[in-house]
Amino acid sequence: MKLKERIHRFLHDEKLKRKLYVIIFESDTPAGKLFDVILIGCILVSVLLVIIESLKGLPSFLTTPFVIMEYLFTAFFTFEYLTRIYCSPRPRKYIFSFFGIVDLLATLPLYIGLLFPGARYLLIIRAFRLIRVFRVFKLFNFLNEGERLLTALRESSKKIAVFFLFVVILVTSIGTLMYMIEGTQPNSQFNNIPNSIYWAIVTMTTVGYGDITPVTGLGKFLSACVMLIGYTIIAVPTGIVSASMMKDYKRRRDKECPNCHRSGHEDNAEFCKYCGHKLNND
Repeated sequence: MKLKERIHRFLHDEKLKRKLYVIIFESDTPAGKLFDVILIGCILVSVLLVIIESLKGLPSFLTTPFVIMEYLFTAFFTFEYLTRIYCSPRPRKYIFSFFGIVDLLATLPLYIGLLFPGARYLLIIRAFRLIRVFRVFKLFNFLNEGERLLTALRESSKKIAVFFLFVVILVTSIGTLMYMIEGTQPNSQFNNIPNSIYWAIVTMTTVGYGDITPVTGLGKFLSACVMLIGYTIIAVPTGIVSASMMKDYKRRRDKECPNCHRSGHEDNAEFCKYCGHKLNND
């Protein structure tokens, strides 16, 4: 009975939960910032271990220390994840949040690796936890800029989809044409249309692996044309997104007070609701 009471008291110790919450979830206090820095350091080291361990010819005497460190890091991250659930005011919300899912995935690979050895390299997922560095070093303004970029991409998605469809049709047509030109040559690398389409994609994107090359004069001329077309159209999606971002910027600027630089005004507002300055509604 005493054990049950201790467990019940521990699970409902609001004072302890509050202390842990401040340390784990907040970075404004010295203890919270220290915890976040230690956590980020552990994530970096654990990811580095996975990368080094994948190298061939690694000295055998390093195998045991690496395995021990992996188990220690996994135990630490597991304990941290459970502690976050324990001290979170809304555990369910944390568990199904982006960070909650990433924290869980960071602990699972080693356990899964006990059954499927190759799965342990999924520990590289821990790198996603480095996103917390934005919270530690107050870099959320960068996330806001990233959100604006995503908004521009969403607004431009239909135009980009049309452009992508056009490119697919173009490389299919060029690949087929190259197959007609080069396919009749002895030992030709353009021995089927899929290979020719692959060549067209690689050439148009200016990657140029060089594993498939034309040998006839007409084929080389077509290759040169495709390269020039690639340089021409590669700027199109950039222009589409840039135009959308400029439109979003202008929309935000029009709703911003030129005096106090605070936004959130109605389109037909004549004066700033914060400082009373006359707005430019032209």
